[in-house]
Amino acid sequence: MTYRAYVFDAYGTLFDVHSAVARHADLVGPNAARVSDIWRLKQLEYSWTRSGMGRYRDFWVLTGEALDFALSAVPEANAAVRETLMQAYATLDCYAEVPGALEMLKAKGAKLAILSNGSPAMLESAVQSAGIENLLDDVFSVDTVEIFKTSPKTYAMVTDAYGIAPGEVSFQSSNRWDVAGATAFGFDCRWINRTGQPDEYRDLPPVEILGDLNGLLKIPA
Repeated sequence: MTYRAYVFDAYGTLFDVHSAVARHADLVGPNAARVSDIWRLKQLEYSWTRSGMGRYRDFWVLTGEALDFALSAVPEANAAVRETLMQAYATLDCYAEVPGALEMLKAKGAKLAILSNGSPAMLESAVQSAGIENLLDDVFSVDTVEIFKTSPKTYAMVTDAYGIAPGEVSFQSSNRWDVAGATAFGFDCRWINRTGQPDEYRDLPPVEILGDLNGLLKIPA
């Protein structure tokens, strides 16, 4: 199967969501990893809850609210580090293989794009910080449709923009719930299971399970 577009989730797929806290773990305190885990869980929970209510709010705002909760939920955490962590989140580390994998995929001639819950400003910051802006044709933010993934409206942003069928898209995400939503929409999905998580949503399986983006390079041009 050849694809007309390779589309990537951003957070957890291209960018390491735990790198913000990892950079400043000494400042956060001995339970820094717990703060990072709670931060990510609440960030996602807030997006799903607001989609269900029909009360959209910018993902950057939700990221800040989630961090506030995480710092409050871990009493030993240093709350004074909040702004430092938010600044770090704007420039998350990308995974080591990402630039090289994107460069090789781009050579195949297909469109390369991000489709993310992130706001346009935070995505622009992350992409530029990682130095991958010249490898991407588009960065799609759900801010345009004001609802978060896994709404079909979010995935339709890609097919509407490119005038292609869902089956012509290879979609990559480290989030199994995102893979399920994109599979239900009709994308061919690769689950980038970097941490060896158990499978779920078994009625909506990915085409492949990969450990990182390098596994995409074996797809025929």
